[in-house]
Amino acid sequence: MSCFIFQSPVKVIYGIDSTRAVGKEAANYGKKAMLVTGRNSSKKTGALSKVVDSLKENNLEVLIFDEVESDPSVKTVRKGTEKAKEQGVDFIVALGGGSALDAAKGISAMCTNAGDITDYEKITLTKMGLPVIAIPTTAGTGSEISKFTIITDTERKIKMLIGGEAIIPKVAILDPSLTIMMPKNVTAATGMDALTHAIEAYISRASQPMTEMYALKAIEIISKNLPKAVLDGENIEARQNMLIGQMYAGFAFSNASVALVHAMARPLGAYFDVAHGLANALLLPKVMEFNRPACKEKLVKVAIAMGEKVDGLSENEGSFAAVKAINNLFLETGLPKALKEVGVLKESIKDLARDALESGSVLFNPRKPSLEEIINIYEKIY
Repeated sequence: MSCFIFQSPVKVIYGIDSTRAVGKEAANYGKKAMLVTGRNSSKKTGALSKVVDSLKENNLEVLIFDEVESDPSVKTVRKGTEKAKEQGVDFIVALGGGSALDAAKGISAMCTNAGDITDYEKITLTKMGLPVIAIPTTAGTGSEISKFTIITDTERKIKMLIGGEAIIPKVAILDPSLTIMMPKNVTAATGMDALTHAIEAYISRASQPMTEMYALKAIEIISKNLPKAVLDGENIEARQNMLIGQMYAGFAFSNASVALVHAMARPLGAYFDVAHGLANALLLPKVMEFNRPACKEKLVKVAIAMGEKVDGLSENEGSFAAVKAINNLFLETGLPKALKEVGVLKESIKDLARDALESGSVLFNPRKPSLEEIINIYEKIY
């Protein structure tokens, strides 16, 4: 009998205005918090003041670290870690999109683990980091419940995937009211990011019954609600459903891993600063087209989850229906359709492909790609 392991946070709190619970929850982890967030958005939307007020209402001291860039760097993690250690913080509250949450998890880990964040690029973190309470303001990354963080090494031009049970947040708070102010393009890109997590986890070589259950439900929820959230950003029901869907996707990929889409997306961010969600969105349809022969049965179930009618279709036809549905959803988002539209240089494709092939995520892809095949996929969407 096979033995599986499924890991998730201690607690998930969700619903409109659930941010109010952060102070009460935080009081369980000490008296002094470092609030890790981005440079501007959480201030503009009022999310930062909501969190700070809740923490202070519960007599907690708050140190704000608001220096996280769009792709958190090694330098930022080092700086945040230094401040956290100097100030003797007890726990971390992460507020923002995936970048803020990833930076917070990196800081958490390095407050208790020896060495530098770059030392853990290919080594699983084992010593528990400082407790993290994660509050996403975008619906896409699943970082609030995952055991992974992505930190950019700007010197080597690589995005490091660092992971382990040690950085799974203790509490995740999903408040759809914090996502209302998300711009349309961010809603679209983060939503496609979540869909990618779900689909890749479902077809991953490391999938298991629980991850498959969460992945399929995530695909269903996201495909139904992403167009609504993009068209009407104030649709609170769609916003809440997207948060739930992306969390389910997070449960799935955190335990089953991602695959070729992510392997190819990371170099796009490292070389050309293409936002992670957008990179995944651009790649997902063509990568699924490439993967289709190796996972036809699963793609039929993806088609069903996306609302496609497959009765009477062969497995081959049903798998093609899934690829078509994924592409149609991508087209509905209004995101850029080609790599050249987001600043990628054609002469860099071979370098991007080499980096992608070296990624550990490739090992979980249902179809093993060659360097030439990865180059071909990049060229198809150039």
